[in-house]
Amino acid sequence: QVQLVESGGGLVQAGGSLRLSCAASGPTFSNYVMGWFRQAPGTEREFVAAITWSGSSQYYGDSVKGRYTIARDNAKPTVYLQMYSLKPEDTATYYCAAYQGRFLGYLVRNPAQYAYWGQGTQVTVSS
Repeated sequence: QVQLVESGGGLVQAGGSLRLSCAASGPTFSNYVMGWFRQAPGTEREFVAAITWSGSSQYYGDSVKGRYTIARDNAKPTVYLQMYSLKPEDTATYYCAAYQGRFLGYLVRNPAQYAYWGQGTQVTVSS
């Protein structure tokens, strides 16, 4: 069983940066695909980014591509989401998630694929 705890959210001005962290506990963290999703009130959960167990490959959602970077440190074990050039529309609760399985684009974008979720951290971008 993997347990995930996000941190690093907060209030930031448009154009600013923020780094989210997701600390994992439990066995064999390095075997899991890790992902970030976000959800604003009244909207569906949106895929943000995902990374392979080794950290060698990543996928990004279209709305964050070029502005966000996902990384992981299996020794800590923690996964990070570095966010640059933030926009008001990036405002949401951000969730970290994990699953064991193949790293394919249509899988990592599907929230139902993920077996484990954190509690979320709020990111608010002011204009």
